Parts: sequence; C-alpha cells; structure tokens
Amino acid sequence: MHPDLQRYSCQIALPGFNEAAQQRLSDARVLIIGAGGLGCPAAQYLASSGVGTLGIADYDTVSVSNLHRQILYDPDDAGKQKALIACERLLRQNPEIELVPHVDKITSENVLQVIDDYDIIVDGTDNFETRYLINDACVLLGKPVVYGAIYQYEGQVAVWNIPNEDSTRTPNYRDLYPKVDASQIPNCSVGGVIPTLAGIIGSMQANEVIKYITQTGELLAGKVLMFDAHNMQSRIIKIGSITKTNITTLQPTIEISVINQSDLQKGLNDKTIQLIDVRTLQERDLYDIGGEHIPLDELEENLNLLRPDKTIVFYCATGKRSGEAVKLVNKLNPELRALSLKDGIGN
Repeated sequence: MHPDLQRYSCQIALPGFNEAAQQRLSDARVLIIGAGGLGCPAAQYLASSGVGTLGIADYDTVSVSNLHRQILYDPDDAGKQKALIACERLLRQNPEIELVPHVDKITSENVLQVIDDYDIIVDGTDNFETRYLINDACVLLGKPVVYGAIYQYEGQVAVWNIPNEDSTRTPNYRDLYPKVDASQIPNCSVGGVIPTLAGIIGSMQANEVIKYITQTGELLAGKVLMFDAHNMQSRIIKIGSITKTNITTLQPTIEISVINQSDLQKGLNDKTIQLIDVRTLQERDLYDIGGEHIPLDELEENLNLLRPDKTIVFYCATGKRSGEAVKLVNKLNPELRALSLKDGIGN
C-alpha cells in the first residue's frame, strides 16, 4: 500500500472498498451547507475519510447556546465565523485535503454559483427557506443532496435527486414536503434537541456521501430514514423511485429587515416602535423584554392589532420566528413597516 494511503488502510480493507474507491474520495468535491449540529459531525467524518475537497458554507457565527451539539467549536470561538473556524479545525484533523470556506449567506442570487463546483451537497441547514432553495438549485443543476433534519429526539435522513438508469431522477425534498409553512414548525431553540441526535444524523449523512462517491452500498434514495433517539428505533419510509415535481426556477430569497438592540432602545425611548413578542406563552413567562404578546401562530388573525403609525418590531429567542412574522406582515399588509430584532433575545 502506498504510504500516503496508510491513514485510510482500515476503510480500504473493507469488502468492496479498495484503493480505487479511496481515489474516488480523494477526487471528490463535497459541499456542506450549514456548519451547525449536523454539519459538524458530517464534516469531521468526511474530512477524516479523505474527501479531497470539502467546502463549508455558513454565514453565521458561533453561539455558546449551540456548543452542546456543534462539536467543532469551543467557548473561545463565540462570535467567530463558523465556516472559518470549521475549516481551520478540519485542516488540522486532515492536512492532506483542501478546505474551502464560504462565509456569504446562501441566497437565490449566489446558490447556483456556489454549488456548481461540487459533486454532492450536504444539507445541514435549520431553516426551511434555505432548505427549499438548496433542493431546487440542486435539481436545476443535477446535483445530489444528502438531507438531514433533527428536532427534540427525532431525526430524518434521505438522499435526493439521484439519476436513474432511464435519465429520470429520484425524488427530492418537494416530493416529500411540497410546501411547508415554516411559521408553524418550532425549531431547536424552542423545542430543544438532544445533542447526540445531531451526531447520529450528521454521521448518517456523511455515510451516504461516502457511499455515493465510492459507489458502495445502497443509498437512501427514494426513501427517508426516520430515527427516534428516545427508544433507539428507526424505520424507512419509501416515497417512490421517480420525482413527480417540475422545478424550473428558483424562488427569490426574501430579505428580512432587522433592527439591532441599540436602535430598538432608541425607538422605544422615542415611542416610535410597537414591540411584539411572537414566542410562546411559556417562553414569555420565563423571560421577556416587554411589549405586547402575539404568538406567531396567532399573528395572522390579529393583524388588526398592528399600528400603522408605528414601526413594528417583532422579537423571539433567535430572530427566526420574528423573521417569519415580518414575512407574513409584508405579504398580508405591505403598507406596514415591520422589522425583526436581530439575533433575538436568547433563551
């Protein structure tokens, strides 16, 4: 065995996995979008297995509240760019591979350009707008996607958009969820997530990538693996072998207008702002910064409470639900001026 392959000797020894398969890994270009709970373990195993070029796309910074599941970072990294720190750590783990950080937010304006240079995409995102954007862009460019999602004790893994022998494609995310109202679905900051679940699902995503590149094993294409960490049970749901969607364009990314803490305080002092908490009642009982309380799932039926003579500022724990509130108001009553409190108020 060539000395350069010594670190991969145990995987090369696998039945059906030889030096040719390892070379395919070395030649591969993999992009992980989202360097969080799923992206961290996926990136570590893909780097250690010898993927030649590994891109890490994340515009966010490290937060202490996420360290329990984002295992590439430590407390000293708080406030630093995730993509840069992740690439630095992964390069130390395996200096033989190339790490490419992407620190700009993935939007409809740049997504095609970013993913075009890669062979397969790992979706480690935690918001639906970006998840649909990645899915649609990969369908347009013919790129496979390894999908993962976690919430509380439950996780999902699937592989989208694999070519069939007859030139059709396997199902994609829209075959499973044609359209989801993200405002009705809680995120990990609200409902919580057991940290080990992120490691399990992220590792499964890395496993699917390795199988795809090395052409070994049976992919989770046309099916979804559902895993419950509470009882350690899993099941596979088949959704078909051919996509039934017809994706021809990308939905434009909606930019959310935000306000920072200092400008919010100034507006409150000047009495030009109507402050609205869109979290749950339980969250508000634990901690709030004042203002009126209209939970996100009740906002549409209470639009009459929004004051047209004020700038309306929505807030939540992280800025995600308040961002959804801004989208909803902009859609239903664009004459109102609505902003989201940047980064929220924490947990």
